Amino acid sequence: MSGGILVIRGGAVGDFILTLPAIGLLRAAFPGQRLEILGYRQIAALADGRHYADAVRSIEYAPMARFFSRTADLDEGLVEYFAGFGQVVSYLSDPQGIFEGNLRRAGVKALLPAYRPWVPGTHAARQLAMPLEQMALFLEDPAARVFPSAQDRERARDFLEGGVRVALHVGSGSVRKNWMPARWREVAKTLADRVPGLELLLVGGEADREPMAEMTREPGMPFRVVENLPLPELAAVLEGCSLFLGHDSGPSHLAAAVGTRCVLLFGPTDPQVWAPANPGVRVLEAPNGDFARLSVDKVLGAALEALGG
Repeated sequence: MSGGILVIRGGAVGDFILTLPAIGLLRAAFPGQRLEILGYRQIAALADGRHYADAVRSIEYAPMARFFSRTADLDEGLVEYFAGFGQVVSYLSDPQGIFEGNLRRAGVKALLPAYRPWVPGTHAARQLAMPLEQMALFLEDPAARVFPSAQDRERARDFLEGGVRVALHVGSGSVRKNWMPARWREVAKTLADRVPGLELLLVGGEADREPMAEMTREPGMPFRVVENLPLPELAAVLEGCSLFLGHDSGPSHLAAAVGTRCVLLFGPTDPQVWAPANPGVRVLEAPNGDFARLSVDKVLGAALEALGG
């Protein structure tokens, strides 16, 4: 294959991480080929020079909008860019085929439209890899893996001093996927009392501002706040933790992907599809998807068990 491979992948952090096993298939099948990712730069940075991609380009580029119009004149620079790849794999939703048509107008000959509607009961990583079967590539292991660089780990060192570290992420992409902050506070306080030398890292970003504020509104809470870190650096921080506690969220997938033991709470979403497939991940499902029925004792017990007592 001449010209290399381009993977086009938008979506949130968790969606991107769930696509890494498919990207890894391409990397392994064509080891001598340059592989680039067109996506949200701050998310695709997890793969940039870190095992999967040789380069990343931002999809948030104004001339890209022309590729979603039937009549617009295509940007010459992007036409040259797309046409330079020997294989393009696109995970963009394109129900009317407009983007696909414009890629072909740009001269892309080997194009695999990889977006599919979600199928209940089948793990998301497997679904994202299924289109590659057209290239005779078959996914065996749906567990995503992220590989922080030496520089990422160096930048994370300030957060990784001390004894036992537990990372806690109390947000997600949707309020309905979140357990109650008051119950997380009970878990955090009890863990701090029972585990000698424990350091709790409360991690989050802009989207988590409200639940994080709820967690820290009481004085004396045993947290160190880790907020708005670049994702590769956050990956290195989570890699250095003994345990991660969270929901169905991007940081949960990130923690699992760096090999950290996880206890994850699932309510309205299906863990068979959306939970990380990595070893060391324990899922606690709320009865009938109702987080009000998931007790503090059950979550605390799972956390203490994961910490060895």
